[in-house]
Amino acid sequence: MTHPPSGGAPPLHAPDPVSAPVGVPAPRGGGLGAQARRLRAVATTEPGRLQIIGAVLALLVVAFGAVTTLEISQRAAAADDVVGRSQPLSADAADIYRFLADADTSAASGFLAGAQEPDAVREQYRKDIEEAARLLVKASANTDSATASGREITTLNELLPVYTGLIERARANNRQGLPLGGAYLRYANQKMTGEMLPAAERLYAAETGRLESDSADARRWPLLSLGTGFLALGALAWMQRRTYRRTNRVLNHGLLAATAAASVVVLWLAAGHTVARTELRSAMTHGQASLDVLNDARINSLKARANENLTLVARGAVLTADGSADQYETDYTTGMKALKDRLEKAERLADDRSGSEPVARAATAVSEWQSRHRAARATDDQGDYGSALQQIIGAEGSTGESFQQVDAALRKALAHEQGEFTAAAEDGRGALRGLPTGAAALAVLGAIAVIVGVNRRLSEYR
Repeated sequence: MTHPPSGGAPPLHAPDPVSAPVGVPAPRGGGLGAQARRLRAVATTEPGRLQIIGAVLALLVVAFGAVTTLEISQRAAAADDVVGRSQPLSADAADIYRFLADADTSAASGFLAGAQEPDAVREQYRKDIEEAARLLVKASANTDSATASGREITTLNELLPVYTGLIERARANNRQGLPLGGAYLRYANQKMTGEMLPAAERLYAAETGRLESDSADARRWPLLSLGTGFLALGALAWMQRRTYRRTNRVLNHGLLAATAAASVVVLWLAAGHTVARTELRSAMTHGQASLDVLNDARINSLKARANENLTLVARGAVLTADGSADQYETDYTTGMKALKDRLEKAERLADDRSGSEPVARAATAVSEWQSRHRAARATDDQGDYGSALQQIIGAEGSTGESFQQVDAALRKALAHEQGEFTAAAEDGRGALRGLPTGAAALAVLGAIAVIVGVNRRLSEYR
């Protein structure tokens, strides 16, 4: 029998065979379930609830700033495109059409003048061709060749040297007094009116469509930003009311500062976008609408002038499909009717005297042009070709003089409406300037203010 050692010391017990070895921690509960239990435990205390609410509020304010920054950056980029890309490209497309049509008019006028083409007319033709080529190069550099606009630019670049080659052949034959020169001129005109001008018109339509799309994108309401902003303001107001009901304190400076920051962003967002939307809409409904009509009027005047000249060049050699009338005279009449219709519409669209006065002068000059044209046609029908020619291309009292008056008035009206468009579009773009950066900065300040305000409340529990 074994006895305990002397001294009464208790015996040493052997380790329990089922106990964990020394140095190995006991297993703990973990995973999402444990985290959820701890979160519920925290949420049962007022400090814990304050921490959770404060974190949610800060995130909501930051989300508001981020959404606003993203949406307004997109609107501002579209407004930048309106001012800096799509409208200039639309204007360039209209100028391409105009330079091509004017080149055709100048070529016909020079041909009518005889073997010795006037230097001024020849120089005008050269400038028109050079400007059209320059603008085509510029448009090509800013347009994807796979788009509809790119394809029209390629077509025009291919046809332009063909056209100029035909004109040079017409001039060479005209200087030698050969009737073949007239045939080359008519063929060049067919190339211009049948292929080149329609391609230029499609290019203008495509670029104007892109302008309208960019303007619509810039004017779209930032509904997500506004919705997030009102949600943030509602949450901040609820938090301040909750704080007041639990502490009987009217103000929490941090929450109040956060509410002020969010309110500034909402007001800035609503006011800035409203101004931008109004100005961009004004640019389209007044400036661009008038530009479209005036460009159409100027193009019709150029085409009418070219057909008027070709009437004398062809001398009845080109008839309508039914053979009953001169084709060029018929086209002239159609063009002048369209010109008068466009001028009437342009005068209705003009919203000030600076816009309406040049249009009215153009309309007066058109009436005089038609009167002089009728007199010239009567002279030609009587067999006096020389006098009819002077009535068409003479320096004074001719239809050419009336045409120049129409063109000058339309050029002035276009410059005015272009200025109106640019000013309104610039104002629209300016209304959005600084808003994305300001919204982001105020959102960060608002989130910090929320944290400060909640921490101030938490300090009362320590």
